[in-house]
Amino acid sequence: MTVKEKIVIVGAGPVGSLAALYAAQRGHDVEMYELRSDLRDPSTPLLNFTRSINLALSERGINALRHSGQLKLIDHVLQPTIPMRGRMIHGKSPDGSFYEAPQDYDIHGRAILAVDRADLNKRLLDILDHMPNVKLFFNHKLTGADFKRRKAWFEIMSSETATGRAREIEIDFDFMIGADGAHSAVRYHVMKFVQMNYRQDYIDTLWCEFQIRPVENRNPEDPMSKFRISPNHLHIWPGKEFMFIAIPSEDGSFTCTLFLPSDQVASLERDPSVLPAFFDRHFPGVTDLIPPEDLIASFNTNPHLPLISIKCQPYHYGSSVVIVGDAAHAMVPFYGQGMNAGLEDVRVLFSILDKHAAREDNHPTDADNTTAAAAADKRKIALAEYTAIRVPDAHAINDLALQNYVEMRASVLSRRYRLRKWLEEFMSVHVPRLGWQTKYSRVSFSNERYSEVVAKSDRQGRILVSVFEALVCSPFVVAAAVLWWKRPHRLVGAVQGAVSWLLNAFR
Repeated sequence: MTVKEKIVIVGAGPVGSLAALYAAQRGHDVEMYELRSDLRDPSTPLLNFTRSINLALSERGINALRHSGQLKLIDHVLQPTIPMRGRMIHGKSPDGSFYEAPQDYDIHGRAILAVDRADLNKRLLDILDHMPNVKLFFNHKLTGADFKRRKAWFEIMSSETATGRAREIEIDFDFMIGADGAHSAVRYHVMKFVQMNYRQDYIDTLWCEFQIRPVENRNPEDPMSKFRISPNHLHIWPGKEFMFIAIPSEDGSFTCTLFLPSDQVASLERDPSVLPAFFDRHFPGVTDLIPPEDLIASFNTNPHLPLISIKCQPYHYGSSVVIVGDAAHAMVPFYGQGMNAGLEDVRVLFSILDKHAAREDNHPTDADNTTAAAAADKRKIALAEYTAIRVPDAHAINDLALQNYVEMRASVLSRRYRLRKWLEEFMSVHVPRLGWQTKYSRVSFSNERYSEVVAKSDRQGRILVSVFEALVCSPFVVAAAVLWWKRPHRLVGAVQGAVSWLLNAFR
């Protein structure tokens, strides 16, 4: 028997909304509080007072939505998305011509999905709005919390707030979930009750948003004609120390983002008129997609925002509160896993809560089993387990996101990077029993723990180095060259057999 409790969610973004949905599906009374006004209102700022970067939805996020208990949610969410099967690298050849070089994410053809954050949020909030055990409170700012007495205080943000007469309310709760972003108020108050290790890093890069507009004179019979460039790729203009990216939107536009070191941003701010020339030098072809005057206008109008990486632990205090999503592990956006990791937090959290709630005590017939006190004791154990499991995974994906910035802006041009990717994909297809995959495939197309992905990828890297050294030092190289010269169609079988033998030797 599940004890009905009052669960308070702070933060009404996609992660907080999904947490509210999971809690409501389990029969609890749910109250969700959000600092901003209704996020379904187009006039409400979505993120850092600007339009949000389009998000990449991958298997982890989809799996979390799949377990929400709402059978139609997946169809509703996936219907307006655009599959991106890989990166499209843009550059300029030595002869001055522009080129596009596709790099598929996955040898098996799997794709990540470009999703509009506002639309995803709206669909979740609409579902919550129609659930009788859910109440939504917008314009409510968390100002205090006592996690021992399970009380919280919110200011109601109204027109009177500016005059210093904001009204404060006090609420009681059984359990609070903080999903209120990188600058989390819940995390701030949790720190008063638990010895939390906390690390916040800014990388020396600012980001600014631009837009590629859809084609105006499109062919009405061709839905793809509204896109100026391929809609099924994440487009990258790598600049080694910086980059420009473009992600497709359903209306035919592309949300674009410039990532640039702060000193170069400052230089462009002093004289924005040089921006088109800067783009022509470093991001060839962009000024054919975005008129120079639009580039300058966007740069002058849109904010130049920092990128933050946050690690902390533990994620909970006792049985009364836990933090999820960016509140627990804000990360830079370069692996496309920020929202996916947050949604996965919710699935993992409630799977652990369910496991402990269903666990029998030593005296299962004792009526006290189902009291709030007993439920709190079980939740305390569950939250400790959640922190123990989730912290190493969150730290792992935070590190991977930072590393992937180097990959996106520079490594995609490296022969070494492309060789390793080819080798891993070759073995994934031709020696499947070894279970080899690229790190990206494991992160984006599976639900393996992030920490396990890192461990497996590191092991694959060590094996590849050992295999390469063994091959270079063996007669196999000469034999392969002869075989390629005489019978190239037999080389794949020979490589497959040799690599399989060598890998088994290093297992």
